[in-house]
Amino acid sequence: MNNATAVVPLRVAIIGAGQVADKVHATYYATRCDLQMVAVCDSRLEQAQAFAAKFEIAGSYDDVRLMLQEVQPDVVSVCSPNRFHYEHVLAALEAGCHVMCEKPPAMTPQQANQMRAIARQQGKVLAYDFHHRFSLDAQLLRAQVQTGALGEVYFTTATALRRSGVPGWGVFTNKAMQGGGPLIDIGIHMLDAAMYVLGFPAVRRVMAHSFEKLGTVKSSGQFGEWDPTQYTVEDALFGTIEFENGGLLRIETSFVLNITEQSQMNVTFCGDKAGATLFPAHVYNDVNGELNTLFQRDQADDNRHFRSMDAFVRHVQGEPVTIADGEQGFIIQQLVAALYESAEKGEWVTIC
Repeated sequence: MNNATAVVPLRVAIIGAGQVADKVHATYYATRCDLQMVAVCDSRLEQAQAFAAKFEIAGSYDDVRLMLQEVQPDVVSVCSPNRFHYEHVLAALEAGCHVMCEKPPAMTPQQANQMRAIARQQGKVLAYDFHHRFSLDAQLLRAQVQTGALGEVYFTTATALRRSGVPGWGVFTNKAMQGGGPLIDIGIHMLDAAMYVLGFPAVRRVMAHSFEKLGTVKSSGQFGEWDPTQYTVEDALFGTIEFENGGLLRIETSFVLNITEQSQMNVTFCGDKAGATLFPAHVYNDVNGELNTLFQRDQADDNRHFRSMDAFVRHVQGEPVTIADGEQGFIIQQLVAALYESAEKGEWVTIC
């Protein structure tokens, strides 16, 4: 007779039945026998129903609180538009669920701060899908920085640039729904990866400049068409983050910018012993005018999305694995808000 206790699968619900919920969250959950997707909610009920049919999910809803009340899930993925992250995360936490939320955490630092406080109060896991930090490249470079291989890292550049990559779907060009443009959409990913590798050094102040030159003039690009009359976010933002230790982090991000490459998504680190590039991980220095490679991966790791989801689930199950938690999500939200504030005011903004 087998006396082993059967493992009861964690019950999972998904809020927002869009692309990221489909390609990342549900696709990952479907690989695990210790998880059971039990419901999906979307403001468009027909979309929720189609999503439920695709993944063989029993429940489909267009009311978040009704779903949480009736289904009582253990875990919730929040994949709704940025504007709704705050209310959906709080609803899930208050219903006693662990939460994986897409980036950004919220629309404001005040919201992100309350989200982390409620998670602590409820004793629940709150994680954000900053998946680039879960790449093997980021893990390896973080270890290189921690062991001192780069020495004092005093200048970092986080780049998230597109030549003509305005998303032609969803609400990415709507500031009221998104909170901003490329900074809060793609720049935030490289910002988080940079801060993670650096070990989240304390920030003193930030300065930024943003531009709205092309999005209201052009109407099509790499990712389809958009309405230039409804384009209310920045085309590009360039900022400097000054750390308490004297180091600098430069961030460059755009949806549409006249550059040669279609896309640039990377982070470079300059230390007094060596420099490094994140994707793929490469550590190097100079010897008598020649580039000297100290460490190099052949290619960037593309399984980072699933590693992010896996870390969240394992953390929920009690394993002491690192996640992009509510505390660090709050810091990233503070930086994004300060960069936008600086660009609007044209002056340095101090981080409190």
